[in-house]
Amino acid sequence: MSLSVIILAAGKGTRMCSALPKVLHPVLSRPMIGHVVGAARALGAERIVVVVGHGREQVEAYLTQHEGGPDLEFVLQAEQRGTGHAVLQAREALEGQAGDTLILSGDVPNLTVNTLDAFCEAAGRAKGPMAVMTCELGDPTGYGRIERAASGAVTRIVEHRDATPEQRAIREINAGIYLVDNGFLWQSVGELTTDNAQGEYYLTDLVEVASRGEGASAFMVSEATEVQGVNTRAELARAEARARWARNHALMVAGVTMIDPATTYVDAWVEVEPDVLLEPGVRLTGRTRVEAGCVVRQGSVIEDSMVEAGAVIKPYCHLESAIVRRGAQVGPFAHLRQASDIGEGAKIGNFVEVKKSVIGAGSKASHLTYLGDAKVGVGCNIGAGTITCNYDGEHKHQTTLGDGVFIGSNTALVAPIELGDRAYVGAGSTLTQDVAEGSLSVARGRQRNIAGWADRRRKKT
Repeated sequence: MSLSVIILAAGKGTRMCSALPKVLHPVLSRPMIGHVVGAARALGAERIVVVVGHGREQVEAYLTQHEGGPDLEFVLQAEQRGTGHAVLQAREALEGQAGDTLILSGDVPNLTVNTLDAFCEAAGRAKGPMAVMTCELGDPTGYGRIERAASGAVTRIVEHRDATPEQRAIREINAGIYLVDNGFLWQSVGELTTDNAQGEYYLTDLVEVASRGEGASAFMVSEATEVQGVNTRAELARAEARARWARNHALMVAGVTMIDPATTYVDAWVEVEPDVLLEPGVRLTGRTRVEAGCVVRQGSVIEDSMVEAGAVIKPYCHLESAIVRRGAQVGPFAHLRQASDIGEGAKIGNFVEVKKSVIGAGSKASHLTYLGDAKVGVGCNIGAGTITCNYDGEHKHQTTLGDGVFIGSNTALVAPIELGDRAYVGAGSTLTQDVAEGSLSVARGRQRNIAGWADRRRKKT
């Protein structure tokens, strides 16, 4: 079966009270419409037509840059005159297309490809001109109600504003997802009228057109939260919570341990391998990848970073665009900034900040250190309080340490500077010149002891 998809994304989203188009509000750090496009692709759609309107430039820019592909195209609904009018804008793009068209909303981020696949299969068995996805709600206020014939076929969808008290008592509601035969769709959509309380072209009126012939079938989903749209910030929060639950459940099924899934946040693009332990309060975002056997302790935030197998991220660390190699340890309370590369078996300890630096295998900076624009060799020891002075007020400069370098505590390395292999720096030094390999450098004021001075001073007071 040839399948096309229309995604409705032209609405303003007034109740979001936001300058950002509604469909670009994120769930698991991925805009809602990105989730919908992803589901359409996973289903095997040949063409995806997005109907844009409010915030057109922003929506098109996001989709082109982050979700783009040869299957994706846009049509404009310049004036919002209802869902039927929105679909009509895709007529020129899809009218000659064979097969069926799946119509989705861009604000339903929790819809899964499994549900869509089951919907399409059920519609195929029913063999009617269109199928409607439905669900039951305890409180269906605001949703279109499903009217059925004795045979079970859908005869009408009545919008809440147009419904009688008897119709409003119906709990089965329209989920806003349709599968329509292309021939029927483009022949019938032109028959829609604005004879309703909103004065709009309702796509739901296609059901009445279908009922004059073979009728419309229905597919009821068991989990209503999967198909609920987002119109307010509160609904966005509920969608986020449901998506997080589904994401975490899938990861745990795949072998990831979460001590407290309710407080563990793993965003849409993140990859986590089996036998990873995630403690409470962990947040993994962006294009992060955490490999097998890693431990991420409580309260750590990892963004757009790679954590290789067996590494340990101790409590309350923050990683941004960093790489932590196999078996390395980071934290607690460490900050790895962009372009930091922590070598295999290396240790970055508490209150250490690393920025645009490569730390060699087995090297240690155990506490209270800043390493910026540095290249540290293999097996180095960086004492507490070491600072790379990399900025002269205008430009950043490089600090280079060879293999096996020892830096004593409370040392300042004024860049640009290079220390050769096995160099040794005495504690409390401020280095401004290179140190040759195998050499000792001590750069501090000479200590002077004055016998009896303190006692004499006290006698004067």
